[in-house]
Amino acid sequence: MNHKKTGAILLCLAIGGLATLSTDWQSSLLGRTVMGGPMVALLVSMIACNLLPSLPKDFKAGTTFASKKFLNWGIILTGATLSFADILGTGVKALPLILFNILLSFTIALLVGKKLGVSRNTSILVGGGTCICGGTAIATLSRIIKALEEEIAFAMAAIFLFDTLAAFSYPYLTGMLGLTDNQFAFWAGTAINDTSSVAGAQATYVAMNGLGDWSGALNVKLVRTTMLIFVALFWTVVMAKDAKNSEGAQNDSLLNVVKKTFPMFILWFVVMAGLNTFGVFNFTIPGLEMSAAKLLGKLAKFLFASALAGVGFKIKFKDVFSKGVKPIALGGLTWICVSACSLAFVFLFAGYIG
Repeated sequence: MNHKKTGAILLCLAIGGLATLSTDWQSSLLGRTVMGGPMVALLVSMIACNLLPSLPKDFKAGTTFASKKFLNWGIILTGATLSFADILGTGVKALPLILFNILLSFTIALLVGKKLGVSRNTSILVGGGTCICGGTAIATLSRIIKALEEEIAFAMAAIFLFDTLAAFSYPYLTGMLGLTDNQFAFWAGTAINDTSSVAGAQATYVAMNGLGDWSGALNVKLVRTTMLIFVALFWTVVMAKDAKNSEGAQNDSLLNVVKKTFPMFILWFVVMAGLNTFGVFNFTIPGLEMSAAKLLGKLAKFLFASALAGVGFKIKFKDVFSKGVKPIALGGLTWICVSACSLAFVFLFAGYIG
């Protein structure tokens, strides 16, 4: 392998590692995670890309390898942190709201995105990132729909901006609105995008209200994250149908097209989730004092961060701010609609929520 390509891959891994560690540093210094590791890696590599005059072709080949391969491996390992059984846990009450928000988010993103002139891929990423789990959903769907690096960056920027606003404001707005603990869990768990942001908002709320080990918001979020499996499968079928209808594919059956286009990392993702459902990853790693599932989850975050470091090396700030205004506006509108829907639900069905 060319040394410049190898160097680029190692640099992406280094940035990903430091970005992942930065979440612990944020928690120690600020008491919460302000920015997830993948977003830190994306911003760092974007800054480096814009400071450097130009990048060699071989270096870009290395960043492309990182953005694609590490993304796939990270998605597979994420499956080890999910469990089908979680749907039957404490977050099951939120399932109707979660499903409605998924439909609402994709509908708003696709319809309004088309009006704004935002690409279909970017609209799908914004919709998925808003209704499921931020960067993880964007990373997963981007591989299925074959999104461009700039489309990923635009969607990530849109999601991060409003996710941060929600994570900081919801704990305080909950008190002002007079919501109960369970109502906060529903609102935060269904309308804050990234899992780390939900955890941060929950930690603030717990500290403000002296709730000890309460984790209602994360329970709801976990059920919501599990929906990524079904959303990913849905878009896989849609892309396969599009491929079948394209020129030269009319004579092929939809099943054959699905077989040809189905991303194998999604299959392994589901397999890992299934194994975790049966407790395969529940054992504790000797010397690390953590379960195998937790370790694999940390490794997945590291791989996501390393992959987005590769993406960042292809994005110029001038392109994001000149071409990315509309995607950011779309992300804001989609988030507002989902947040308002969740808030309306917790008021209208307060007796059901408790």
